[in-house]
Amino acid sequence: MAKFSKVQVISAMASTGMVPVFYNQDVEVAKSVVKACYEGGVRAFEFTNRGDFAQEVFGELVKFAAKECPEMILGVGSVVDPATAALYIQLGANFVVGPLFNPEVAKICNRRLIPYTPGCGSVSEIGFAQEAGCDICKVFPAGNVGGPSFVKNVKAPMPWSMIMVTGAVEPTEENLSAWVKAGVTCVGMGSNLFPKDVVAAKNWGAITELCKNALAIIAKYRK
Repeated sequence: MAKFSKVQVISAMASTGMVPVFYNQDVEVAKSVVKACYEGGVRAFEFTNRGDFAQEVFGELVKFAAKECPEMILGVGSVVDPATAALYIQLGANFVVGPLFNPEVAKICNRRLIPYTPGCGSVSEIGFAQEAGCDICKVFPAGNVGGPSFVKNVKAPMPWSMIMVTGAVEPTEENLSAWVKAGVTCVGMGSNLFPKDVVAAKNWGAITELCKNALAIIAKYRK
């Protein structure tokens, strides 16, 4: 069962402006990364369904976060079918993200008032997703679809659109400022927020600092 309401989830994504995207098959590594992000100010975290038994890792993360990171909203990413969405919702996912838009996933999520953020690569896909009740749509892969200019041009005729971008997002002032100025609701950031050497060295403090700096940049350009 989801711990947070749909309104709380969307508000957290919008207010912080960043959703880290991460996967690791090691439960302890995943716990440490979630904790590091939490200490860096992150309040919505996407664990991707990328490997065998990923759901088991996620289940443990939900239990861990409830005790150690009580305000952290955990969701699942890389979901392409309704069965997978239902599995993770049962394990406690507070939101579902996918690389594509599947109307059947929207039905599963809507039934439980779970936010569904599908991947969209065109204005029409964003429109169809919004018709299906998707409040925040993910532009993916953001860098290939058209970058910040695509977001800006979508919001001109559809200013109500709430857009999350994933792909080609970096924790630098130049990159983040461009996305914020274009009008994104939030950014999804994966490998650039979790360098392989940093994770391998278990330098969790470095991840906390990367999160703090990225959130500070986003806040700066929102003013």
